[in-house]
Amino acid sequence: MVDEFLRMGYLFAPLVGGAICHGLSMRYNWLAFLAKPLDFYRTFRGRRVFGDNKTFRGVIIFGLGTALVFALQALVLHERPAFRALEIFDYRAVPPWRFGFALGVAAMLSELPNSFSKRQLNVASGAAATGIGLPIFYLVDQLDLLVGTWFLLSFVTTVTLTRVIISAVVVLVMHQLINIFGYYLGMRKTLR
Repeated sequence: MVDEFLRMGYLFAPLVGGAICHGLSMRYNWLAFLAKPLDFYRTFRGRRVFGDNKTFRGVIIFGLGTALVFALQALVLHERPAFRALEIFDYRAVPPWRFGFALGVAAMLSELPNSFSKRQLNVASGAAATGIGLPIFYLVDQLDLLVGTWFLLSFVTTVTLTRVIISAVVVLVMHQLINIFGYYLGMRKTLR
């Protein structure tokens, strides 16, 4: 069981690179010309479709950061047997830069249905839900990226319920660490 947790941690580690790059891009306003909302300010039922926080910059920077870490794993760490043993598929069997970028983009795009739902329920962009919706939206906020990542991963490895459950635990822990790290480095406004 410990081995599976290590494998899932290694598998999802590139997304940490994406999150860090995304946080830095917001803090230092990198590629500001791409900080345009994905919904082009459009509304549905009088409410924004995704809100101001879902931007082209976020998708691209997150994809690039994820690609960077995945390429490091595939091109450098893959040569070390200890790291290669953590791979749940052969990282050299896919084009590392493209696959890593696609993994990051898939993770970011997986957040859009949740953003849409929150906007329709009048939860402000970047804000947490309140009341009975708080625990539900909190979990969805933490785990929504799993949908896109496992969809993409299904083309290169077997998706099992055990892997999905373990990856959910790993992502929950990683999310908390990233939030704390981002907050104390000034990349996030809240610890949420």
